Amino acid sequence: MIAALIFLMCVAQAGDLFAIKELQQTSVAPLAVRKTADNDYFIDFGRDAFGWLQLEINAPTDGDLTVRLGEKLQDGKIDSKPGGSIRFAEVKLAYQAGRRNYRVITPSDRRNTSGSSGAILPPKELGVVLPFRYAEILHWPGEFAAKDATQIMVHYPFDDSASSFRCSDDRLVKVWDLCKYTIKATSFLGIYVDGDRERIPYEGDAYINQLSHYGVDAEVSMARRTHEHLIRKPTWPTEWKQLSVFMAYQDWMYSGDSMSIRRNWDELKNKKVFSSRARADGLIDTQGLRDIVDWPARDGYVMSPINTVVNAHHYRSLLYMAEMGRAIGKEEDAKVFERDAAQMLVAFNEKLFDPATGLYLDGEGINHSSMHANFFPLAFGLVPDSRKPSVIAYLKSRGMACSVYTAQYLLEGLFENGEAEAALALMASGGECSWLHMLEFGSTLTTEAWDRKIKPNLDWNHAWGSAPANIIPRYVLGVRPLDPGFTKAIVAPQLGKLAYAEGVVPTVLGGVGVKARAGKIEVDVPRGMTAVVVVPGTTRRIEIGSGQHMIPE
Repeated sequence: MIAALIFLMCVAQAGDLFAIKELQQTSVAPLAVRKTADNDYFIDFGRDAFGWLQLEINAPTDGDLTVRLGEKLQDGKIDSKPGGSIRFAEVKLAYQAGRRNYRVITPSDRRNTSGSSGAILPPKELGVVLPFRYAEILHWPGEFAAKDATQIMVHYPFDDSASSFRCSDDRLVKVWDLCKYTIKATSFLGIYVDGDRERIPYEGDAYINQLSHYGVDAEVSMARRTHEHLIRKPTWPTEWKQLSVFMAYQDWMYSGDSMSIRRNWDELKNKKVFSSRARADGLIDTQGLRDIVDWPARDGYVMSPINTVVNAHHYRSLLYMAEMGRAIGKEEDAKVFERDAAQMLVAFNEKLFDPATGLYLDGEGINHSSMHANFFPLAFGLVPDSRKPSVIAYLKSRGMACSVYTAQYLLEGLFENGEAEAALALMASGGECSWLHMLEFGSTLTTEAWDRKIKPNLDWNHAWGSAPANIIPRYVLGVRPLDPGFTKAIVAPQLGKLAYAEGVVPTVLGGVGVKARAGKIEVDVPRGMTAVVVVPGTTRRIEIGSGQHMIPE
């Protein structure tokens, strides 16, 4: 239940749709409580959450007890040395005789609560919030029951009923649930941050968080707040500055409001597109900048001034800028962006492709082809039809040889090119580089990396690992906006080997209900929306209006 509203973050935005909302506190009861010794108790709240432990205890006398909070277990107890940035805290709590309420106040962590570090600070009224799933009460002389402990979860307003997903593969449903809950749980600051390790907004994290948030709740204000924060305070990677254009585009398409584009057009045009670095052939030279490609592992990617991944981002940015420019009356700018995109597409395919292997190279003059040099061009529409078979075959042969971050673009590339079976297999796989592996080693939120072996200082609450929360509604259920604000949508489920998939995809106009099987689909379209429906397993396209539709009837 929602126990309280804690504070109001005020920002000037266009219309009530973008008013920043109050953070909420939700009271979570224990999933299990057990006595572990004469005066010791273990509590499991079922899932990780940012917040604090609230105790209501009836003490026979004055005294003190020890409280431990943590995210990870070791031999059935909270791991006091979990490693990396996985959290553990231990505090002494002084209590008084009688029944009283106590908030367990944990120490702040200087790594992510120092204003000088760039971390987003919680409001003073909120106090310290810590991610934890488990609690231990030690040296408590009285009786202790489940009703005596509450996990107070802090989060942005979230409608759990706004989205749903079921299908014939239970593994995929588990992955969906993991990623959906991650979006709610990591919203505790009212702005997208990179997890608990730093609590800093980054464009690379925020773009995936944005798409995933749209996929699980009809909420657009937090994404816009984050996007406009990052326009003012960009981070260092080259591609992540480019992602501000992606964020602007998706904000417009999902909200239907172009005000942010109008307000930030010059910033986007002059600081996020990098056209000033274009050569005569249209390819951009990023020498002296800090390209990132992926993090922490890059599949052996070889950096160079003419970087394939950066140029793939540039191409997609040009297309988005052209479309947004026309929407706000910047016709001349739009023409220039379209011209530049067409020019660089030719150069990209002439100078960054190896005919001998049928693969894209990491950069101009580089004799190496990584996954990233191939799935980014595939996802962003740079690969001609004649080259897709070799590129797709290579990607399918490599599995998930990329990070949780760039898994977003690998999956997009596969679904955008009709490879649903391969994409679904990756999302439902159980290997080391998988979402099910996160659940296996004990996290209930998506993690910063696939495993501690890959990133020793990882945290267990990183929403940049939540790609299935947007990939499933956008491609498995197939619901995406064709016009800004979902006045027109496409519903094109891609089932692969799934016997069925069904769910609700949230939009600003209401939820789109989808029940899909091969050759059959039921769609519930909200008022104010039209939809182009592609019947699963066919090329049949039907345009429908609002209401419930069964195809074929």
